[in-house]
Amino acid sequence: MSNPSLFSRRGPSSEIPRGDVLSTVDTYVEAQSIVNRLAQSGYNVANIAIVGRDLVTVERVTGRLTYARVALRGALNGAWFGLFFSLVLSLLSEPTTTTFAMPAVIAIGAGMGVLATLALYAMRRRRHDFSSVQQVLASRYEVTVPSGTAGAAQRALAEAPREKP
Repeated sequence: MSNPSLFSRRGPSSEIPRGDVLSTVDTYVEAQSIVNRLAQSGYNVANIAIVGRDLVTVERVTGRLTYARVALRGALNGAWFGLFFSLVLSLLSEPTTTTFAMPAVIAIGAGMGVLATLALYAMRRRRHDFSSVQQVLASRYEVTVPSGTAGAAQRALAEAPREKP
């Protein structure tokens, strides 16, 4: 899914696109493929919309949380933050100082990460003892073209070469 450009003159509309449904498919990839084929055939794709219908939130459980896993995740996140902070420090100070300070800053970041994540986990314990990933999916996707242009879009789609899987 693409996002509007920061330099675009026209922002995203808060209205559901109206027009003729060119095609209804099961996956976003299939809908994207249809728009790609139209673009390759020279069809003006500026006003085409891919509309997801019947949205549902899916939460996939990825594992059980334990204090050890939470501490490891906190240490890794804190170490990354410490590495970033030490790199910023190295830009602002003398090179000899940063070679000795970098490991210390990374270790301090890891320690702070462990403490912060363990404290948050201890407060949420028994309410959320698993890790998960959430996503929003649609049961079907409609490729919509402006009213009155469905015939031209169908012809352009028929002439466009099929994408290879």
